[in-house]
Amino acid sequence: MKIKTRLYFLVSIILFNVLAGCGGVDSAAFGGSAAGTCGGFPGFFAGSSGNLGEAGKAFGEALGKGEAPGVGILAEETLSQEAETAPGETASGEETAPGATASGEEAPVLTAEIQSCLASMTLEEKVAQLFVVLPEALVGQAGTVTAAGSATREAFWDIPVGGLIYMGNNLRSEEQIREMLANVQAFSQERTGLPVFLCVDEEGGTVARINGKGIVDGPVIGNMSGVAGEGGRERAYEIGTQMGTYLSGLGFNLDFAPVADVWSNPENTVVRKRSFGSDPGQVSELALAVSQGLMEQDVLSCFKHFPGHGATAGDTHAGYAYTDKTLEELKECELIPFAEGIRKEVPLIMVGHISLPQVTGDDTPASLSYSVITELLREDMGYDGLVVTDALNMGAIVQQYSSAQAAVMTLQAGADLILMPKDFLAAYEGVLQAVEDGTLSEERIDRSLQRILRVKLAMK
Repeated sequence: MKIKTRLYFLVSIILFNVLAGCGGVDSAAFGGSAAGTCGGFPGFFAGSSGNLGEAGKAFGEALGKGEAPGVGILAEETLSQEAETAPGETASGEETAPGATASGEEAPVLTAEIQSCLASMTLEEKVAQLFVVLPEALVGQAGTVTAAGSATREAFWDIPVGGLIYMGNNLRSEEQIREMLANVQAFSQERTGLPVFLCVDEEGGTVARINGKGIVDGPVIGNMSGVAGEGGRERAYEIGTQMGTYLSGLGFNLDFAPVADVWSNPENTVVRKRSFGSDPGQVSELALAVSQGLMEQDVLSCFKHFPGHGATAGDTHAGYAYTDKTLEELKECELIPFAEGIRKEVPLIMVGHISLPQVTGDDTPASLSYSVITELLREDMGYDGLVVTDALNMGAIVQQYSSAQAAVMTLQAGADLILMPKDFLAAYEGVLQAVEDGTLSEERIDRSLQRILRVKLAMK
């Protein structure tokens, strides 16, 4: 088996920064509680040299070659093999740990940074990094948040969350958004030495917070259902590039897009206009093209909603939704775009709240199911990137579970990022309590932190 190895320059860049910017590091640097440090390198991660745009360009080049470099793991080796292996596996099929190369050896510099960072964090700081919440939830404000000042800084200092997600009502003008996001990013760097995920749902068409709202100039992007007839892959790439350009310019670094659902049930109105169509091959191609465009502009992409919302008739925003398809049937259609995304190593996959009784044997939502996230997505399909839940304030969750229950269950299931619990503080305290009483181990928290940190350390 022929293996071509390409080692990114991140290793040398990191060593240069350590030597030039940090000087000698004594033992006191690792035990302090000073703000703006992670792993004993004050302010170091604020100047991280990882370039997501370059990763996106390499990702795009790989689309035509059947290979793709690992996005967010820029210190790892990129392998091009005659026999395809799934991300997270060696050529022999053995699973590799987060931060490890496909040969089973850990990428030493990146792994050292991750471990140093983990060692410097309290349990409370680790758990905070698992949450992506609305700005209103962070500051405890009933009204709409449209700025980030002292209240946001104080709240971030208490609970330095891993990410914030912004809705249309938070976004008023180009100048206002830029200032708000720049302030939040500065607070995160000051408090943790790490970037914060600044997220938005910007799919284009019916789900757009910025495009077509008078905030930025540029053509209005239509529904994804029409992209195949408007130029196919080339048009999808243009859309990803357009969205990535204005999102990056405003300060966003993570877009919960593209929709990778195959519209396989004609009665489904939830993703009908948001999906690229009913052909899984077409959906795969167009979703990957949008992803490429986003990442070339330094915006992380996220395939959603695993294992595929297009087969359901219900709407998880309102309540219970399910599909009676078997695993074999899902593999023949709905899972194909996600399998292609995994093969190309997309940085994030969002798990939806649909139930799969013919797969799991019960009605547990996929986002809370160990069978779906760990056994299917992680083990069977080989995904070792970041897994984020769909919003936990949706009807399918809140009608059955408390915020604390849902947060603990999704971590037990194998998710890394907990998106928008209905009661953020209850969810946060619930996870802390679960670690204290042994329901969750701190090692389980650390596994998700390893995935989160390896992405954040590769960001600008």
